[in-house]
Amino acid sequence: TNLAISQAVAHEGFYYAPDPSSQIACSIGGNIAENSGGVHSLKYGMTTNNVLGCEFVLITGEILRIGGKAPETDGYDVVGIITGSEGLLGVVTEVTVRILKKPETARALMVGFAEIEAAGQCVADIIGAGIIPGGMEMMDKNAIHAVEAFVHAGYPLDVEALLIIELDGPKVEVDELIARVEKIALGCGSTSCQISNSEQERLLFWAGRKAAFPAVGRMSPDYLCMDGTIPRGKLPAVLARIRDLSEKYRLRVANVFHAGDGNLHPLILYDANIPEEMDKAEAFGADILRACVEMGGVLT
Repeated sequence: TNLAISQAVAHEGFYYAPDPSSQIACSIGGNIAENSGGVHSLKYGMTTNNVLGCEFVLITGEILRIGGKAPETDGYDVVGIITGSEGLLGVVTEVTVRILKKPETARALMVGFAEIEAAGQCVADIIGAGIIPGGMEMMDKNAIHAVEAFVHAGYPLDVEALLIIELDGPKVEVDELIARVEKIALGCGSTSCQISNSEQERLLFWAGRKAAFPAVGRMSPDYLCMDGTIPRGKLPAVLARIRDLSEKYRLRVANVFHAGDGNLHPLILYDANIPEEMDKAEAFGADILRACVEMGGVLT
């Protein structure tokens, strides 16, 4: 599994950076097939940025070794072609991944906002200030309430949007960045800010975000997860559009975003036992993706 790699090298102070929400269950081979991301992809990249080589079996049975332990290889980036090819080209049977030294310090901020657009603006302003957090995630009120009831991570329940922002590196740098991010958040109208004071607390902040998908399952018999990416600066506008569409289709939506790189996961809540609700959910989802493209984004 993805998590098993980090567990295998933890005693030496290393870890494997890409961390999908399903990391306790998803396989590293599956991650390569899908070019999986995760909450720390903003700073450390997707799977493709963290794979050095692999053993690859073609449909003919021929076994190829591509890449290796060297950081860079000459010629075409064949490993990059294989990563994300979804099994179309062959089967990966062995992988060499890039492991990183654990940062000296990692702390997470949980910042609440009374308006979801203000949270979106805060994301744009942090990146605009030249700060690249280890991870920066957003949840709206529906997602916050579902997750808090599921994980009890101490999320504020009186906010419309919540940002989880992780800063890592040398302690003196992290302290400076926390102060800068707090100032930016206040300038965007933040109403609450909680900073992790221990590794256990930092992991708890993330445990809630990583449990968002199963947690939302408590709110509705069914949900449809959309996946689109937009320019970060358009985040407030897309959030407003999703809210308008929710009213139009009379279906609730729980928003869970990789806010730092503009990757949206709106979860449209519906009940498949009610006639026409699934059709409405699919139409709603199509409109969300159209909005992403209109704003200069892409379908992921």
